[in-house]
Amino acid sequence: MSFLDKIKLINKKVYILGGLGLIGKKVVENTLSVGAEVIVLDIKQGEIQSNVKYEKFDCSKLKTLEKNFNRIIKKLGCPDVFINCSYPRTKDWTQCSFNKITLKRMTKNVEIHMNSYAWAAKIVAEKMVKNKIKGSIINLNSTYGLLGQDMNIYEKTRMRENMPYSMIKGGLVNLTRQMASYYGRFGVRVNSICAGGLKGHVAGKSSFQTKQFIKNYKKKVPLSRLGDPDEVANVITFIASDASSYITGSNVIVDGGWTII
Repeated sequence: MSFLDKIKLINKKVYILGGLGLIGKKVVENTLSVGAEVIVLDIKQGEIQSNVKYEKFDCSKLKTLEKNFNRIIKKLGCPDVFINCSYPRTKDWTQCSFNKITLKRMTKNVEIHMNSYAWAAKIVAEKMVKNKIKGSIINLNSTYGLLGQDMNIYEKTRMRENMPYSMIKGGLVNLTRQMASYYGRFGVRVNSICAGGLKGHVAGKSSFQTKQFIKNYKKKVPLSRLGDPDEVANVITFIASDASSYITGSNVIVDGGWTII
């Protein structure tokens, strides 16, 4: 089988949690282009292609996650690929710097972000095993799960470090390894994509990416630019496909060289 045949997702069900977000939209476009049956799970319905199925899904409510997955899988079938691009957070997410965060704010964000990613991945993995599907699970992650946040890129901007963000993303790095180790015996692959800075919204506010921030960022990264969301989506699509069939437990870095310095 050729590489072009292996990267196709024909007759594959692809569930994309957060499929209406910055990166999720690009993943939807990509997976459709290689023949997948795409099901978008998101908290509210936005613009969506006519050949994409949509199911309302709030991943921040951990107690109902399994019930909602059961409902959707019973209706649409078990996924061959599960991609989590969601970005659950509290409304005061931008107030999570070390000198502003409260214990309640920190624990709530860890719960609805890291714990929802972990619990969703576990639920789907068990469904794949039960249905004897040698599937692929992909969690969107960040380079800040691999190293500390660089304070220099925030100079002369309104952006600040975020205490729980690196805690959450660091947790997802090792969740990926642990799940890959356990579910590998069933043929289920688990990977994460550690993305660097991208053009677009930061915590829902595009205005935070000022010219000064972009200038600061370019000085740090070897490729001297922010990434495009489709550059991350392209890697996600590859990892979802059989073209990456021997890759599992990897935290794949897509960052323009940020982490090599």
